[in-house]
Amino acid sequence: MTALVDETPMSLETAPDALAGFTIGVTATRRSEELAALLERRGARVVRAPAIRIVPLAEDAGLLAATRACLEAPVDDVVITTGVGFRGWMAAAEGWGLSADLNAHLGGARLLARGPKARGAVRAAGLVDFWTPATESCEEVKEYLLAQDLHGRRIAVQLHGEPLDSFVASLREAGAEVIEVPVYRWLPYRDTSPLRRLISQAITGSVDAVAFTSAPAVLAMLGAARADGLEDALLAAFGSRVVAACVGPVTAGPLTQRGVRAVQPERARLGALARTLARHLPESGVTRLVAGGHELEIRGHAVVVDGELKPLPPAPMAVLKRLAERPGHVVNRADLRVVLPGGPSRDSAEHAVEMAITRLRRALGPSGIVETVVKRGYRLACGRDER
Repeated sequence: MTALVDETPMSLETAPDALAGFTIGVTATRRSEELAALLERRGARVVRAPAIRIVPLAEDAGLLAATRACLEAPVDDVVITTGVGFRGWMAAAEGWGLSADLNAHLGGARLLARGPKARGAVRAAGLVDFWTPATESCEEVKEYLLAQDLHGRRIAVQLHGEPLDSFVASLREAGAEVIEVPVYRWLPYRDTSPLRRLISQAITGSVDAVAFTSAPAVLAMLGAARADGLEDALLAAFGSRVVAACVGPVTAGPLTQRGVRAVQPERARLGALARTLARHLPESGVTRLVAGGHELEIRGHAVVVDGELKPLPPAPMAVLKRLAERPGHVVNRADLRVVLPGGPSRDSAEHAVEMAITRLRRALGPSGIVETVVKRGYRLACGRDER
């Protein structure tokens, strides 16, 4: 199978070093390898933390009952929310010996595919899709149906891992008979430790972005943070220094409802999501300056010195970023101490700052970038602060 990766001419977002120096968390389960490869190909360091898992319901009595309900009488409309769900339904029907009957019933209905993946699954089954919303959202599908007279219509709704209570209730209130088709459900990933580590990294600023490919993954991460009493801190991180990147508006929905603005590509594709991050992070997450006659570009976990990428450990990077907030101005040791990871005790604070400065100078290479101002502190050599 050929991966659906968008191809464009070489540009900033496709350059092999566009994301060099940035750390990005990936919460996907399905196609996580593909997304990670797209980001790593652009130089990113990827932290993988699957948030959810799909539990197929092919043997579930509810799916069989819903399928038989669809076959009891003609179905007028079928809402297909996901490609993987529709394919799973078709596979389950084949296992029950109901494939031919189900295809015949669906062939006489209007098939409303929520997005291109759902539409592709419909066509792969030899069926014809009737309509797809421009926004690829269930909300637009609901509005489309409610604009019509639904009294007496039989509508099958393929669920996508979680109940669509409001969607279904609105159709029923409008007079439709609704058959809910539970093809699979989302559950938290069995091992939650990688996700919890990612939550901690986001809160402490150890990652620059977290990429989401489904709304359930967003909800799972927020739920894991809430269980540890960290939801507010995680949302604050997403609202400030950590980019929340979502593949589309449906995925971004849980964050939008909580006041977090997510970065999204124009098209809901993995390739487009990777390109959007490769364009956004260098534009918003980079500090550029000249110090000691050398050009610096400060990124997430690395600094580019005169065009050469130099990864930095957390403590030297924290110190460099603090100095870069006021280039050329003296920053005293007390101010540098508070940004050090782990918060050293007062007794060890001065030594910890000195060690971080030493490691920073060693990593930067050229001398003269970081200056010591006796009895006052340190500064980047971007001018003189005599006050």
